[in-house]
Amino acid sequence: MQDNEKRFEQDIESFLLSSEGGYIKGSLNTYNREKAIDMDKLVIFLSNSQPKEWARQVKRDGTDAQTRLYRCLQTNIDSEGIIYVLRHGIIDRGIKFKLVFFRPETNLNVTVIKQYSENILTCTRQFKYSTQVENSIDMVLSINGIPVVALELKNQLKGQSVDNAKRQFMYDRDPKEFIFSFNNRLIVYFAVDLYEVSMATELNGKDTFFLPFNQGSNGAGEVGGGGNPAGEGEGYVTSYLWEKVLQKDTLLDIFQRYIHLDISETTEKVDGKRRTKKSRKIIFPRYHQLDVVTKLAENVRANGSGKNYLIQHSAGSGKSNSIAWLAYRLSNLHNKDNKCVFTSIIIVTDRRVLDNQLQNTISGFDHIEGIVESIDEKKTSKDLRDAINDGKRIIITTLQKFPIIYEEIDDNKGRNFAIIVDEAHSSQTGNSAKKLKAALADVAEALEEYAEIENQAESEVIDAEDRLIKELVTHGRHKNLSFFAFTATPKEKTLEMFGEKQSDGTFRPFHVYSMRQAVEEEFILDVLKNYMTYRTCYKIAKSTPDNPEVPVTKAVKAVRRYQELHPHNLQQKTAVMVEQFREITKNKIGGNAKAMVVTASRLHAIRYYHEFKRYIERNRYDDIDILIAFSGVINDLNEYGETVPFKEEGMNKRADGSTIKEKQLPEEFHHDFNCLIVAEKYQTGFDEPLLHTMFVDKKLEGVKAVQTLSRLNRTCRGKEDTLILDFVNSGEDMKKSFSRFYEVTLLDEEINANLIYQTQNLLRKFKLYNDADIENFIKIYYKNGEQTDKDLGRMTALLKPVVDRYNNLDVEKRYEYRMTIRNFNKWYSYIAQVVRMFDKSLQKEFAFTSYLAKMIPKETDKKINLEDKLRLEFYKLEETFKGDIILETNTSYQTLINPKRFVPESIIVSDDELLENIIRKINERFNGTFTEGDKVIVETIYYKVVKDNKKLKTYAKNNDPEVFERSIFPDIFKKVAQECYMESMTSFSKLFEDKKFYNSVMEEIAKESYKDLRSEK
Repeated sequence: MQDNEKRFEQDIESFLLSSEGGYIKGSLNTYNREKAIDMDKLVIFLSNSQPKEWARQVKRDGTDAQTRLYRCLQTNIDSEGIIYVLRHGIIDRGIKFKLVFFRPETNLNVTVIKQYSENILTCTRQFKYSTQVENSIDMVLSINGIPVVALELKNQLKGQSVDNAKRQFMYDRDPKEFIFSFNNRLIVYFAVDLYEVSMATELNGKDTFFLPFNQGSNGAGEVGGGGNPAGEGEGYVTSYLWEKVLQKDTLLDIFQRYIHLDISETTEKVDGKRRTKKSRKIIFPRYHQLDVVTKLAENVRANGSGKNYLIQHSAGSGKSNSIAWLAYRLSNLHNKDNKCVFTSIIIVTDRRVLDNQLQNTISGFDHIEGIVESIDEKKTSKDLRDAINDGKRIIITTLQKFPIIYEEIDDNKGRNFAIIVDEAHSSQTGNSAKKLKAALADVAEALEEYAEIENQAESEVIDAEDRLIKELVTHGRHKNLSFFAFTATPKEKTLEMFGEKQSDGTFRPFHVYSMRQAVEEEFILDVLKNYMTYRTCYKIAKSTPDNPEVPVTKAVKAVRRYQELHPHNLQQKTAVMVEQFREITKNKIGGNAKAMVVTASRLHAIRYYHEFKRYIERNRYDDIDILIAFSGVINDLNEYGETVPFKEEGMNKRADGSTIKEKQLPEEFHHDFNCLIVAEKYQTGFDEPLLHTMFVDKKLEGVKAVQTLSRLNRTCRGKEDTLILDFVNSGEDMKKSFSRFYEVTLLDEEINANLIYQTQNLLRKFKLYNDADIENFIKIYYKNGEQTDKDLGRMTALLKPVVDRYNNLDVEKRYEYRMTIRNFNKWYSYIAQVVRMFDKSLQKEFAFTSYLAKMIPKETDKKINLEDKLRLEFYKLEETFKGDIILETNTSYQTLINPKRFVPESIIVSDDELLENIIRKINERFNGTFTEGDKVIVETIYYKVVKDNKKLKTYAKNNDPEVFERSIFPDIFKKVAQECYMESMTSFSKLFEDKKFYNSVMEEIAKESYKDLRSEK
């Protein structure tokens, strides 16, 4: 049994030289070390694939043809780089040459297929590359004579590993050698052993930067950590490298669609002055990126458009590049019938960084002007409309632009769209997401289905209720729309909308690159290491002789707020934070580390800012400079005790006193400041690799906790760890939040759409509106034709009586109603995205309640100020935990639970509450002197007047409340009251002896019964 490195090398070569591998054996006999090229192989390729062009070259240059070709080739490489030249070819004095032919998307063009087959890929072992030394690289792969891939192989059986291979590239390969110069010949360097692979795209001596190129412990796209899955008798653990990546078709595909030159600008300080620095790096896809794009493309090619895909990729996964590669791949994707699958690829994002990166990446592939249309803040929704109508291949936009133009998109018949969603979350169930679908959906199939249900022709269906039906048929999923949703932290709705339904009814992502894998592969740092928690112990005493009556929940909040904002509390925490920063943080990352203070509110942030300033000044510290970030304006006391407005821009100043604008803050923080105090800002999407420490004084949980703490996880040179000091949350709290997204997130089952009817019934039990109210509203809302100058006024006027009835409810019932209507609208909006119900009455009620919810007045919630009535008697800040929060791996994966009801269980509206409302309101009028006898009077008359009174019900439905209560009801009430008196004079005498009591009973029964009678079916 041969177990040496040579055998390992031979086995790789055996596959590559097979028909499956697609290579031929390379030879150094025709390889020119000085020029780092095999010109003989290149000339054979050119003469076979482009015989006319090569014949012209030979006829013109004779024996100098090869020499002149090389000179032109190298001139182009020196100018544009090898990546560009391989993609776009060269022109030698009017003669155009392609240096490689890429695989065509279709099999329609026989010439292009033949040209692709003429490519010569060679595998050369023990590749001697230098004119100076006889060193050799274990294996080099070349495309048409040009070396592009280098492999150093190591064998654990001989005591060496991938680390030895890395060191060989770093210390035994001189980066000044012509073959190693950047973007000149070799594009990627693989260090390979029996179990692991690493990759670099530039040799830079000891500073050469290698990335893991592993599948993950359970295979690519599966849940797991770093490394590779154990072999199962199918050969080497690392065989995926040569069998799936370096195989001829795949490698050429990578050169065509993935590898790109990334040029970025950064500012750095040199001698106190900021200078712009350009950096260049070659991006080669990591294995999971190549895998996700390949699998998605294969799935779409097989199934066509109409499926949704959820990609759960952690921070550190290179998501921006994955989206760029996927967009480009889908834009050219053809099905088995050689037809293009998608008309346009639409990327929905709110990140400017992604806009620029996408355009740069994709233009590097095609260099065709206009293939990417970015609808940024400088452009309008009309530009988006035109881009869609014109069939632009790749469109980048925000979700918010769709509601303006969704009715102006051309007919989508025969047009398919791929929608790539960056950071998919619950906004995908909101109004803007619905308008996106309305703009892009081909509703022909849905309309046909609806017409069949209604047993009508499609034209008749549309003519009858044009706008209402148009809205109904956009519900559910559509065969011309495919969503590709990327997120690291999927919620329940995200999983159901975009995830894959399993045989057991659960939902899971299509592809996973877990937080665990990203941490283990060191693409991000584990922010739960070095975690400290503090507990605040305090005692507050009443400092006033009176005993104010305040609601318990409000009082608890007021006391807690008093403690949180108490100067002593802020002083103690500030001292801890500043000293921790000076002792630990400032010495990290070569003295460049920064900290963030996360506060509970804007007022907290402002108070902390002033406390930090005072503490720093009092101690004469000159090594900590702070900034503050919050939105809007907030009033607080200044140093003279005056109430003044505070704004972020007014508080942030440079050393010279100049104001720092909001957009300038990230760059200023990067260069000249080292501590940032935030309130609901920079907790998501903020990418500052120098951020090392976070001080948390705010309750965080779930997605918010993961997104906030993940601001620290970015890596950079010299950053080895992070630190979190938490004054509010426990270690267990954070463990619970992170565990949901550490490996993979699942959903237990699909939503029960019928729960929406329970919520609708609950809403109706408040008896604030009825079917007639809805129909009157809908006649205006869904009317055909242009809006008149009276329509909005009429709609809002129809809602006013409903709002008045809402205002007559007591505080508790108003709260319950707001919760119920909010949940009805929220869940119907979501269900309409995933299920096509075709329920016209439900859609009408949703349209009505959507407007009603906006008209309901907000509660006047007066904050209780107890500051002058309380005093802090005792305060102690103590450390409760210090160490690493460990997340379990390979346990049962986190499963989210879809709700089993749409409103809290505490909100229960019974059918008997109408009578209770009447009695309560009369009781309030009489200051609680309501007797049991009085209650009997009200109950008896209520049941005789209201229950089963069809005539009164007709009156209520056909008249407004004023006419009913003042003109119709008094006579009916009087008649019934007299009948009751005649039956029992003793029991009902008070009704006629006390005029005020008589009127109160009559008015309250009239008001409540009007609502009740109108709302009955």
